[in-house]
Amino acid sequence: MITKRRQEDDDLLLFRKSIQGFADKHIAPYYEEWEDAGSVPRDLWTKLGDEGLLCIDIPEEYGGTGVSYRYSSLVIDELTRLGYTAIAINLSVHSNIVAHYVLGSGTEEQKQQYLPKLASGELVGAIAMTEPGAGSDLQGIKTTATYDEASDSYRISGSKTFITNGQLGDFIIVAALTDTSVKASKGTSLFILDDPTVAGFERGKNLKKIGLHSCDTSELFFDEVVLPASHILGVKNEGFAVLMNELPRERLTLAVCAQGAMEGAMEQTIRYVQEREAFKKKISDFQNTRFKIAEMQTKVRMHRAFVDECMTLIEQDTLDTATASMAKLTCSEAQGEVIDGCLQLFGGYGYMTEYPIARAFVDARVQRIYGGTSEIMKQIIANDILGK
Repeated sequence: MITKRRQEDDDLLLFRKSIQGFADKHIAPYYEEWEDAGSVPRDLWTKLGDEGLLCIDIPEEYGGTGVSYRYSSLVIDELTRLGYTAIAINLSVHSNIVAHYVLGSGTEEQKQQYLPKLASGELVGAIAMTEPGAGSDLQGIKTTATYDEASDSYRISGSKTFITNGQLGDFIIVAALTDTSVKASKGTSLFILDDPTVAGFERGKNLKKIGLHSCDTSELFFDEVVLPASHILGVKNEGFAVLMNELPRERLTLAVCAQGAMEGAMEQTIRYVQEREAFKKKISDFQNTRFKIAEMQTKVRMHRAFVDECMTLIEQDTLDTATASMAKLTCSEAQGEVIDGCLQLFGGYGYMTEYPIARAFVDARVQRIYGGTSEIMKQIIANDILGK
């Protein structure tokens, strides 16, 4: 077992280096430009696919490489560590969420049709759940899908907001009510929209955010959008169960994002305090700096151990919702604390946008909101421990 784990670590190290090489060539020279533009270019997705960085834990017969979740999460981990968090979030939705919805709930025909295109970057995936009046409360969605027996199709009407990959996405999973006579958890279905030119579908503006600027985030509008019944993903009226089943993976992936961002911020800060001088001595020589670095690095390593434990659980298919919620809660909260502490050690320069620590600071804030707020995570964990 020790030999196997050592080999796995060697393989992961090589894969990490390939991610770094890709980022140095295809991301680093352009990232500032993309941040200003509010989106990445469409051809970045095909380059990611060509490099084998999309949907890699999807089985080979569907276009992936069939490796473990650790490899898929490493793409997210490394990009956030390098400071390209916006792109990491784009990829996490595409590869770690959307593709796995299709893999876990799609028909064989849907898997064969869509997964290879997601893996190659031919399609960009998005998932349309959140609505203007329903954020973390998925049971509050109002978008409806009305069945038309004559055409064996559904007419979808409603709106979605805060949709990652909303501007570039051409494969969108849409949550809609197919039975309004029962609560949403019993009457929600998931639909595949694979033609953004379909009548009645419109993208809203690319929403401006305080962070994650190049991660395009949009409103989506559906006005009697017709989708054939064959475009249901999973079983009719059981979409809520699919959403719940996939949440542990989503929340662990967000914990991975937080972990990578913390480690990247710490690396930047350690370098900075060892170079920067004040009062004729290195900042790293001051006791306050040394104690803060010690405290933050200890916190980072503790959280890495928990994330690694959760990775083992998800690979064993035993990661439960409460544990994933714990990971998401504690890692995202720690991310905010650690990066705030790092920025403080940069002094005034930490407030300047040309310093990556400033971007890490604003990028971190949403981590405690999307994928379920910290307050929702606490409620889930408490319910698991104490009952509802």
